[in-house]
Amino acid sequence: MTTASWNFAGSTAGNHRGLRPPSKLLWLAEYRALWEAGFALTAAPLLLGAPRGDGHPVLVLPGFLVSDISTTMLRTYLKLLGYDVYGWELGRNYGGIARMRGKLRDRLTEIHENTGKKVSILGWSLGGVYARYLALGMPDAVRSVITLGSPFSRNPNASNISDIYEFVSGEGPWDNGQQLPHEYDAIAQDLSMPSTSIWSKVDGIVSWRSSVLKPNARTENIEVIGASHVGLGVSAPVMWAVADRLAQPDGAFTPFARGGPFGIAYGAGR
Repeated sequence: MTTASWNFAGSTAGNHRGLRPPSKLLWLAEYRALWEAGFALTAAPLLLGAPRGDGHPVLVLPGFLVSDISTTMLRTYLKLLGYDVYGWELGRNYGGIARMRGKLRDRLTEIHENTGKKVSILGWSLGGVYARYLALGMPDAVRSVITLGSPFSRNPNASNISDIYEFVSGEGPWDNGQQLPHEYDAIAQDLSMPSTSIWSKVDGIVSWRSSVLKPNARTENIEVIGASHVGLGVSAPVMWAVADRLAQPDGAFTPFARGGPFGIAYGAGR
């Protein structure tokens, strides 16, 4: 297994300057995640009609301040579709890439070596930042990357909880005000494997603009209309899109068709 070094060429460090956090009204409206979870449960028969994959391993990484419990619904769904699903098993996510990098690599290495297969990584919010970090550093172990509402910008103004993150994780500020190259800038760069970023324009926690990746031949952005940040991991349209993306053959990439039973929930794309 090879380990890639960070590459600052073509850094997007300056692309997300001037971002603003979502409005406080959107933040207060995050409670709608309860409705999203309820709708997904009632839509279970439709969700189980999603494309099925080849049973390859999928590592699911939780967001900031939550644990594997938060991804239970998503992991259960993927297991029902036949995937070999793993939680991160590292307790509550208190953040800090520098502090967590060794444990993250160990977890991915364990799954990759035990299964003998490349691993798809699905990360929610901060978990998606971790996912792209792992894909950059361990490309031989990663099959594809899917992120849900993950902020790839180092701009502290892109989130309503930046101050909390910096206090709890001990990491930050992401932006030192000098716009200098930083190793985390590489997280937003092109990956060598298919990658999908799923986000919502009414995300109440992070600016949706910080979740948009530059499209290329193996990268795409999927907007889910009306989804909350907290509800991304329990949203029926999100789960359908995740299943569709994971079902692609290893090494292949076809853009998301934005169809199926939840087709009306997807934006036109960027």
